[in-house]
Amino acid sequence: MKPPKFWDEMKKEDKESQKRYLEKVARARTTLNLINPDETTLEKMERIRRAKEDVRYMVMTYLPHYATAECAEFQIRHAGKVKEDPLYKGYAEWGRGLAKSVWNDVIIPLWLWMNKETYYYCLVSDTFDRACDLLEDLRAEFEGNELLKHDFGEQENPGYWEKGNFVTVSGFICKAFGVKMKVRGLRKGARRPDLWGFDDVETPATIKNSRMQDEYAEWVENDVLPTMTGNRRRFIGSNNRFASRMVQTILRERHPDWDWDLVKAYNPVTYEPAWPAMYSPEFYRQQEKDMGILAAHAEYNHEPLVKGKIFKPEMVLWGKLPDLHSMNAIVGHWDIAYAGTDTSDFNACKVWGRHQKDFWLVDGFVRQSKMKACVEWMCLKQMEFKTQGIVCFWQYESQFWNDEVKRTIDETEAEMGVTLNLVGVRRSTVNKFIRMLSMHPYYQNGRIHVDGRLKSNPDICTGLKQLYAVEMGMTEHDDSPDADEQAIKKLELYTDPPVREGEPDSRPWRTGKYKRKYSW
Repeated sequence: MKPPKFWDEMKKEDKESQKRYLEKVARARTTLNLINPDETTLEKMERIRRAKEDVRYMVMTYLPHYATAECAEFQIRHAGKVKEDPLYKGYAEWGRGLAKSVWNDVIIPLWLWMNKETYYYCLVSDTFDRACDLLEDLRAEFEGNELLKHDFGEQENPGYWEKGNFVTVSGFICKAFGVKMKVRGLRKGARRPDLWGFDDVETPATIKNSRMQDEYAEWVENDVLPTMTGNRRRFIGSNNRFASRMVQTILRERHPDWDWDLVKAYNPVTYEPAWPAMYSPEFYRQQEKDMGILAAHAEYNHEPLVKGKIFKPEMVLWGKLPDLHSMNAIVGHWDIAYAGTDTSDFNACKVWGRHQKDFWLVDGFVRQSKMKACVEWMCLKQMEFKTQGIVCFWQYESQFWNDEVKRTIDETEAEMGVTLNLVGVRRSTVNKFIRMLSMHPYYQNGRIHVDGRLKSNPDICTGLKQLYAVEMGMTEHDDSPDADEQAIKKLELYTDPPVREGEPDSRPWRTGKYKRKYSW
């Protein structure tokens, strides 16, 4: 009788899995070249001692096949915190490509084992098979790493050496679990888990299902953590934050005292990488170009791509910007921010034009920067407008005015030889959310347009991300849509149709060809 088709598929998958594992073992065996047959016992013991104390040295010595670049400082810092705290609970929220799984699933468990800080390690992922695959990296080191065996003894334990469930000769127990598998009462003899890894449990299904996410978080609290009863009870989560609501955000709200190690892969303004030995600024520039800025920020910098409930991407109409001389008026509104840190508000300056009945986004600056950077941008834009004979009315919210703002503007204008003639406008007493909501009919009726050349502009993309997040009770930054609303509100006053060529202009001003009576 011919075996069913799925049986052949299972055999093929097993063969491929075995092939991948043997490749990992072979890679680990390259450390054979590092063994010095003439070294003394004292030299060997000094190497072991130093590796136990210095994780950077441990990686470079025992795991050179992983160390394709020098360890980053945030990786060293994180490993140190885990080792020093036997009750460690926390998450490595590192951007994509920063070696979360390598450090938390291989390097740190191995380092803790060397220091006799763990005897029973459990690793969880979204499925059991995925968890087994992740755990294979560690099993391959115990089986194939020749220098590790030379210094700590043979660890492969026949009879207790299966995928997803193995015990080393030294008694180190390692097991894999899919999320929500039964773990209550977990023990092997007198041993109970003392280290849990929680790696990449989110899937497209969980992101769309808040009930499932709540169940996963409760499983961690009610099932996983209680399995640890000794003096060592470590829990290490690994995931970048690519969505607004995730299992880790639920746990963070419930356990603010845990260690939440947030590392962005790069600075979105300067492109300075968090791991300069591994990545260059050009790498992230290219990723933004290939993936799209918003997707890159979500994957690498924990800035979730919010899909709007009120303002939606399909409402934004991209097109060819009309000649600026044909605009009824052009307004640049600056929403001022002071701090310039990665947690502060954004300096947002949005330049909008009114063309007949429509509103066009001409350009924008949306960054967590110092005020001076934004004023410099406005001065450069003013120079560009002056060259083209364009008049732009620059304004800011008067409530932000203080001596520091005045000094910054005066100094920058003097340095760049430009006068912005910024005018203060009083903010409405109407609730900000309601004010921003007043733009919705314009978007809904197809009256909002954006210059198509700005699709890859990081400032514009950041501003749109803030716009899509606008909803009641929002916690995202809203500086850009706030500036949009203020500029559009001003442009609502300029309802005159453009003057046709050859007809007299009865207006006292003209956006493009208005001749000013004073010098710049």
